[in-house]
Formats: sequence, C-alpha cells, structure tokens
Amino acid sequence: MFIGVAYDRVKYLPTIKRIPDPLWNEIKVILPPEKPINTIGRPAVSFRNVLEGILYVLRTGCQWKMLPKEYGSGSTCHRRFQQWSTGKVFERLWARLLKEYDDVVVIQWNWQSLDSVSVKAPLGGK
Repeated sequence: MFIGVAYDRVKYLPTIKRIPDPLWNEIKVILPPEKPINTIGRPAVSFRNVLEGILYVLRTGCQWKMLPKEYGSGSTCHRRFQQWSTGKVFERLWARLLKEYDDVVVIQWNWQSLDSVSVKAPLGGK
C-alpha cells in the first residue's frame, strides 16, 4: 500500500523537465548574481538552464559530458553544481522550497519516521 492506496491505482505525475516560472521566481533569489551577458570570456549560460541541466543529471544519472546541449555544457553545469554545493546554495534552496511547500500542503511536522539498519562491520571493523 502506498499512502493507503494500492500501487496499481496511483497516478504518477509527469516529470517536470523545465522549471515553471513561479518556481523559478522563488529559486532565483537564492542563487548568486549571474555573469553579465556582455563580458569577456566564455559566453554566459543562464542559471535557469544550468539548474535544469543539474536536475537532468541527478534525475537520469547520465554523465556530465553526456548532458544534452540545451542545458549548456556539461562542464559548466558540473562546475556550478560544485560551486553551489560548496556555497550551501542547495541547502538554502531546500529550506526555502520546503517552507513554500509547507505553506501550500501543510506538512505534519509532529509526525516523523526514521528507517535504519544496523549491521555488524565485516571482520570486526579491522
């Protein structure tokens, strides 16, 4: 059973491939400032495309170098992923969107569950 409903009757929503505008408006205030378009160096790739590329890699498990060109280069997306991970951008993003979700759906914070398995270390940890 899945939340009181049999698996065969659960309707799954399609995967979001593009970040909707209302969601992007919540996300962009958390991201660092973008590189101006008319600057020297590599052409700027919009953070929206970069984030969609990062989500594509996380969703599909494909290699960064195999990222479709519509998201920009895989190396650019990977570099931003590393910078944003180090800069705690994803943690702030998670907290902000979780708050938004809570405002809409009302998360029942007083009930939580934890699943854990404890296994003895092989060879006694040696």
